[in-house]
Amino acid sequence: MRYKLLKNAVFIFMIALSMKMASSHGPLTEDCQHGMYKKLERTSSIPPTVKVDLNQSPKTRWNHIVTHKKKEIQAAIGQVVKLISDVSPKIVDLVNNYLPKIITKLPSPYDEELEGIAAAAEVPYGEILLFNIFYEIFTACTSIVATDKEGVVYHARNLDFGLFMGWDSKNKTWMLTEYLRPLVVNVEFVKDNQTLFKSVNFAGYVGVLTGIKQKAFTLTLNERFNVNGGYIGILEWILGIRSGSWTTFLTRDVLEKAENYDQAVEMLSHTEILAPVYYIVGGRRAYEGAIITRDRTSLADLLPINSTKAGWYVLQTNYDNWKNPPFFDDRRTSGLKCMNEVGHANIGFPALYDVLSTKPNLNLLTTYTTLMQVDMGVMETYDRVCPNPCFPW
Repeated sequence: MRYKLLKNAVFIFMIALSMKMASSHGPLTEDCQHGMYKKLERTSSIPPTVKVDLNQSPKTRWNHIVTHKKKEIQAAIGQVVKLISDVSPKIVDLVNNYLPKIITKLPSPYDEELEGIAAAAEVPYGEILLFNIFYEIFTACTSIVATDKEGVVYHARNLDFGLFMGWDSKNKTWMLTEYLRPLVVNVEFVKDNQTLFKSVNFAGYVGVLTGIKQKAFTLTLNERFNVNGGYIGILEWILGIRSGSWTTFLTRDVLEKAENYDQAVEMLSHTEILAPVYYIVGGRRAYEGAIITRDRTSLADLLPINSTKAGWYVLQTNYDNWKNPPFFDDRRTSGLKCMNEVGHANIGFPALYDVLSTKPNLNLLTTYTTLMQVDMGVMETYDRVCPNPCFPW
């Protein structure tokens, strides 16, 4: 009953905010954009590329990144703590007094990595852990896997982060989203002087939301809005029920251990996890791609490219593909329209950039856009900006 009341309150807030934005600034959607990739329109900057050496001690392997971004990490976490404190200072006390005790319960190497990051960033252990579990609760995204007529597979995503994490009514922006953009980095995970896989991370964040393993597979992770949400899995884990994997730790484990697309799909489909999610996976062979819809303990649905109406791509936002998205958050219709307008013969990085640059798939929550091609091992990332009028999510 309490969850239904909270859900209804959230929906009412989202509807009210979107109506207010529309009345203040005019239409928040637009025709499909074209020709934006050449000049990287609606991109504010290109994130740096850094290396994480898995042969180094987990406690120090992130230090060179964290020390460089220490002020930005402190600012982002400070914003999170402030928002929580505004709700109840007692929650902050719990974060600082209790969460540090459970960092040691995390699977290796994440326990030691977070301890090292907290020390390097000069942030309390509990707050760095809080920063690393936010995906289980607060994201919205668009992910696409598409094959061109030559059989080349492409994977692209918008990462939208910061929903309900402080609305700046003066600047019409989400506060946490603005703090997160400077933290975006491309990471090359190396072992024995060889690149094992690549990911896009926020500095201070050790899980993986977006990743590529060259000549093997690509993957992205989208939140699945569900009654049995991530907060339940987190609560169970804190209380000692630890049979499930953290969703973003699992994606990193898969990138490190899986050798091909089939192994990745198997691991992502059947490993018990803390939060319901969508794993979107692309392979090397023509039309090799799928949306994996996950409940916490089981596979809810598997939608491969060749089972879709278009037959050459899959597109996933944050709602089950067999249900209609809510009218106040319908990024799916816009994305499908623009993909079909591009057409099978014209798909590639420029076209995917255009699709993900079109409002509302590009919105005020969008922190970055990533484009990936598995055979070449290419991963391009862009920090994004959405010009007004722009949809809030």
